Amino acid sequence: MSFIRGVEQLCMDFSQGATPVAVGSIHLCAGQEAIPVGAAAALMPEDRISATYRGHGWAIESGVPAFEVLSEIAHKVTGVNGGRSGSALMIAPQYRFIGENSIVGAGYPIAAGVAMAQKLQETGGISVVSIGDGAMNQGAVHEGMVFASLRKLPVLFICENNGWAEMTASDVVSPVDRQAQRARGYGMKSATVNGNDPIAVRDSVAAARAAIVAGEGPVFLEFTTTRLWGHYNKDLQHYRSKAEWDQAQANDPIVSFRERILREGLADADALDRIDADLKVELETLRDDVLAAPDPDPATARDHIIGDAPAVPAAASPTGGSETTYGKAVTEALRAELDARPDVLVYGEDVGFGGGIFGCTRNLQKTFGEDRVFDTPISESAILGSALGAAMMGMRPVVEIMWADFMLVALDQIINQMANLRYLTRGTCTAPLVVRMQHGVTPGSCAQHSQSLEAILFHTPGLRVGLPSTAQDAHDMLRAAIACDDPTIIIESRAFYQRKEIADLTDDVQPIGGLRSRRAGKDIALVSWSTGMPVITEAAELLAAEGIDAAVIDLRWLSPLPEEELIAQIKASGNAALVVHEANLTGGVGGELLCRVREAGIENVARLATPDMRMPASPVLQREVLPNAQDVAAKVRAQLGKG
Repeated sequence: MSFIRGVEQLCMDFSQGATPVAVGSIHLCAGQEAIPVGAAAALMPEDRISATYRGHGWAIESGVPAFEVLSEIAHKVTGVNGGRSGSALMIAPQYRFIGENSIVGAGYPIAAGVAMAQKLQETGGISVVSIGDGAMNQGAVHEGMVFASLRKLPVLFICENNGWAEMTASDVVSPVDRQAQRARGYGMKSATVNGNDPIAVRDSVAAARAAIVAGEGPVFLEFTTTRLWGHYNKDLQHYRSKAEWDQAQANDPIVSFRERILREGLADADALDRIDADLKVELETLRDDVLAAPDPDPATARDHIIGDAPAVPAAASPTGGSETTYGKAVTEALRAELDARPDVLVYGEDVGFGGGIFGCTRNLQKTFGEDRVFDTPISESAILGSALGAAMMGMRPVVEIMWADFMLVALDQIINQMANLRYLTRGTCTAPLVVRMQHGVTPGSCAQHSQSLEAILFHTPGLRVGLPSTAQDAHDMLRAAIACDDPTIIIESRAFYQRKEIADLTDDVQPIGGLRSRRAGKDIALVSWSTGMPVITEAAELLAAEGIDAAVIDLRWLSPLPEEELIAQIKASGNAALVVHEANLTGGVGGELLCRVREAGIENVARLATPDMRMPASPVLQREVLPNAQDVAAKVRAQLGKG
């Protein structure tokens, strides 16, 4: 406990002065050291630990060397993440530390996913995750607990209740006095324990662990504790009264535990003084070593954003095969991967017993069992967060978010969590998971069930994003995504699910990437993806009847973007391009594509998209605003001066 306090003091020292070694916000755990120390005394090597941003003590107790912890906070290359994570987001699975999380409450669903993998892999370990009491008002926290409770996952949920939700007193923002009362409502054992007593912490964690490994499901422990310092290193603490401050200092767990040791005759004052003296020397050496450590090499700043993607040459669509549907092609891709890879899981809302709202997972649960294909609560944060946690443990989850619009409920787990993992760990940890969703307008679909949101994902480094427009690609791209070691988003179209096509569903798994030339042409290239493909295909036929030879290019993958292939195709198609997409115009992918094409020296470019508006449910109104083949043909005529 004293060592952790000393490390936190070094953090504070490093962040002060005219030229601080550690810059930015640092959230320190002074006063809460008994919790990670006591918990670690009851845990086993096979257990995994997650923490909130006030997690330096948890990292050290997990086994991350203090030099690597402090170097990370000081942004040194010797940091556990090479300075990429800083104080609030350290990740070190190699030391059984799943990591800190600077998004309040986000760690609970991820920890549930870790536990799900531990249960399936029969490791015998449990997943331990700690948050603060302020996080108990986050929806993701409750989604994670519901998910874990339903599946009886081996999770120990910990809440460190220090009386403060950042700078607001907890009793102002909490509906109950004890957070353990809230967890009990989910059918799990819970208790409130003195978190300033490391022995009480150890014993309660040991009892909880025993119950968890016996198969009784998750346990929730609330540790009441003390925040001696501010919310973060620059906090002036003007909101704390003198009486509250004095009471906090009087509750210092190190002081009280020292007194207990002396009172119970476990050691004398001289022995404790020698420990303090030895720690002082150790901490001074640690300080010097960190200060002497080198900064990261600026040339490495762009390394490990995403994994290397094999080069994929442009090719025509596969020929041959038999009649199927787009939806059936998805089913067969999942079936093939479940059969070939024991680490693949398929789950989401209505995915298991019912076979999915669009029928794409029908009968998979019957074949592969409820452990590998299963239903979840309507809890997008739990679905996505658990997928990340399971992927970090070596599983390959394929999760479904029913409508793309619904990912907005839990976008944090995609953008703040999944997309960061490879980069922050310098490629030592990846998230091999797939998120399936569908998008686009269909007659009668309301404004919350019809958005095309690919631009949000396209904008986010660290993700793979694919949008299949044919049954063949629905099969091949999904299998490629499952084989990929990076988080991959596959966006399907519900307008295509029942469309009958010829496809060969027996090919080997292809690498991610590459566009498809659906039609050659010498006058202009029509470029689109997903729901835009039927539109530009029909437009090309209309234009052909007028003597205009338009190429049809299916971009397929937005990330990795096949930029060189696209430019080559446009140059071979009259050095002119029209990009068409169903998403609204402003901020759409089309604008970025045309910017890159212009930078490559191609001047005759344009775009066509849905106007900047919300989508009506009326089919009549929808037809008025969505791009159609006639609109595309008219745009091409004007662009080529043949209008």
